[in-house]
Amino acid sequence: MATQMPPTNPPPSAPPVAARTEPAAPGAPSNVRVLAAEIVGTAVLMMGGPGSAILAGDKLGNLGVALAFGLSLLVMAYVLGHVSGCHINPAVTAGMALARKVPAVQVPFYIVGQFIGAVVGGFVIWVIASGLDTFDATNNFAQNGWNEFSPSAVGGIGGYGFWPMVVVEIFFTALLVFVVLSTTHGQFLPAVGGITVGLTLTLIHLVTIPVDNTSVNPARSFGSAIFAGTDAWKQLWAFIVFPLIGSVVGVVIWLCVHDSRPEDTVLGRRRVVAGRDVGAGQVDRAAGSV
Repeated sequence: MATQMPPTNPPPSAPPVAARTEPAAPGAPSNVRVLAAEIVGTAVLMMGGPGSAILAGDKLGNLGVALAFGLSLLVMAYVLGHVSGCHINPAVTAGMALARKVPAVQVPFYIVGQFIGAVVGGFVIWVIASGLDTFDATNNFAQNGWNEFSPSAVGGIGGYGFWPMVVVEIFFTALLVFVVLSTTHGQFLPAVGGITVGLTLTLIHLVTIPVDNTSVNPARSFGSAIFAGTDAWKQLWAFIVFPLIGSVVGVVIWLCVHDSRPEDTVLGRRRVVAGRDVGAGQVDRAAGSV
């Protein structure tokens, strides 16, 4: 689901990395390397996260599965962070692109790699799980869902509904994107970036697995749905749309908390900047009147 340590940082004197349509700067990872890194990272995330739920969920419980997701991301962050930043999550890539932390020309390579990796990782788990004659992947492949497909449903009855799922996917994706962007701050120690984001993903799963099996990652949801059957496909759209909305929310929160300027991001349009300035002026006037 995402990450963390951005590719090789420019020297302190260099301007911020900006989203652009021209080729990446000399020395930056090639598009092919980015694609390959995201395939590998997302495949490992699928094998470690959904894989732990499918193959050992009854033994690990939600705590074990949450740790498996976090550890998968943490390990890949240190292995692949210097290549692609190890996003392994389209929502994270969207947030990084909005913040102009990755070249726009490379975004398609990130996204394509993530979806390919999710299928590859899911296929590996499907092959292993199919070694048991009793295994049936239909609605049994760590897919995301609500109502009767919520993990809290019993016998197809009950479970968390549509709106709790929406809240989970928007706000917990926002949390993940906010943390990822925060690790790119110049004063944040790169050595602890992977730990920080890995633990964040663990925390997110600890809280939200019972609601909708936790997506916060469209590629992860796709990688499960493709093997889980038509019911998962019918609900898949929500686990693409709402994490992407959450990505935008996470960027906005990051702009409010850190000393980054909207003008340096894709959100830095005149109306957004003007709205920020008006809001800041009202806060200052209110504080002065107290």
